[in-house]
Parts: sequence; structure tokens; C-alpha cells
Amino acid sequence: MPRHLLKLSDLAPAEARQIVLRASALKRQADSGYRPFVGKTLAMIFTKNSTRTRVSFEAGMARFGGHALFLAAGATQIGRDEPLRDTAQVLSRMCSAVMIRNDSQRDQEEFAAHSRVPVINGLSDLHHPCQLLADLQTWFEHRGDPRGKVAAWIGDGNNVCHSFIEAATLFGFTLRIAAPAGYQPDAAVMGAAGDAAQLADSPAAAARGADLIVTDTWTSMGQEAEQQKRLQAFAGYQVDAALMQLAKPDAIFLHCLPAHRGEEVAAEVIDGPQSLIYDEAENRLWAQMALLEFLFGIAA
Repeated sequence: MPRHLLKLSDLAPAEARQIVLRASALKRQADSGYRPFVGKTLAMIFTKNSTRTRVSFEAGMARFGGHALFLAAGATQIGRDEPLRDTAQVLSRMCSAVMIRNDSQRDQEEFAAHSRVPVINGLSDLHHPCQLLADLQTWFEHRGDPRGKVAAWIGDGNNVCHSFIEAATLFGFTLRIAAPAGYQPDAAVMGAAGDAAQLADSPAAAARGADLIVTDTWTSMGQEAEQQKRLQAFAGYQVDAALMQLAKPDAIFLHCLPAHRGEEVAAEVIDGPQSLIYDEAENRLWAQMALLEFLFGIAA
């Protein structure tokens, strides 16, 4: 049976740590001529727009000798209601792995159930595990092992937040979450994390003494009609210089991008010295290549 990554908790703690550390090793040996993916093809199914997810997977496959196929759902038979199980069985006879970026975790699970090859969640309504592998790689590279440390999530309890919750359990850090009523993370995801994830009363309570501050857009793809409602709900949840000052002096700031300066984060923070957003974005490349190497069963 193939290994899939549909949510971060599909990995054991030791496996997640192995992938993150391996990503940094691949980054250090970028010009070594290492080509582990020769002859391998990654099918990439997109029903949602993408910059970092598409480019990082496509560039990574090319860098390591493989090939990536961009499949816009509207230009395939998936867009004409071909059953997912049929598409899964066909693509997995032709390709080495499949990455899916869509609105439905359930559809990804159905696809994976009928696939002969690894299936990777490139983003769904509930999880964004590849982003968290890159985020943890960035944290390791700049501040060392996050075990025993504190991260503060400020804003929408969305798919990235859910993956951060699972990361807290896998990597042994505490995640404090400040989200307004009606926008808090899924109760089941929170419940599975136990004491690793905690709801804070306010952004200040979450940020105080934290090692890492992280946020995301208040209005994600597909939620544009809710923008004004969300702007009102998230008033007071901006990550600004005053909030960063409550964290530890060497705290870092992360954001998965795209960002809206002046909404969820002030320009002085995202463009300031504590921000690691561009290292974080680059690490999507290395973390995903380490992930593919792991799912392909290639020995490091």
C-alpha cells in the first residue's frame, strides 16, 4: 500500500522530524547533482489558484530529475464529473505520485483510497500539511529544535491552523491560538491535540513570551463574499509591532503567503527583521522534495 500525506498526522513524530531535517540537508547539497527522481512523474491536480504550491512542486521535480504535470481540473475529465475513483486509478497507473489542491479533504481521501501511488494534500479545506513541513524546517534552521517552545497563532482557525495544531503534537511544542468567536479551529482537531494546543483569550495572551508568531489571511480563497464581515470580526487581531514586542526578543514571524499588509499583519512586521517569510516560502521546495523522497521510499 502506498503512503499518503493528506494531513500532517499521517506521519509519526520521528517521520515528520526526519523529513524536516532531510529537507535542510537537501538544501545544503543543492548543487551536488543528486537526481533521485529520474523517470518519475508527479501529477498535480489544481481546482484552486496557486503560486508557491505549483512552482515548488514543479521546480523541485525538475531539480531532482523528474517531471511534473499541471492538471487544471477544468481542463480535465474531473471537470466533467468523472468519478474520482476512475481518475485515481488511471493517473496512478501512469504517474509516480499525485498532488491535489482543492476544496475537499473528503475528496482527497476518496482519491487516495483508489490510488496505487502516493497522494499528497497540496491544500484542502481542512489541512495544509506541506506548508507546515516548510514552516518547521524554517523554525529548525533559524532557532533550532522547537520542542518545548511556544508558537502563537493569531487569526483564522483555518486549514493552516489545523496543520499547525497537528505539528505541535508531532514536534513537541505548545501552540496558543487566538481566534475570534465563530472562527476558531475545528473542535475535533483541537481535541486530538490535547494540551499541545490551547485557545487563548486574546492575541496578547497568545503572543506573550512566544518563540514564534504566525498568522494567515483573514479571507482565504473562496471566501471573498465574506470579506467585510471578516474584516469586522478580526479587528484587533492584526500582528503589529506592539504584539511582537510581547513575544520573546528573538521571536520569529511566519506567514504562508499571500499576505495583505495592513490587515492580518502590519508592513513593519512582515517586512521587518523578525520576518522569515521568504525563507519559509523557499523551504516549500526543499520540504516537499524531502517528502516525495520519503513517500517514494528513496533511502537518504
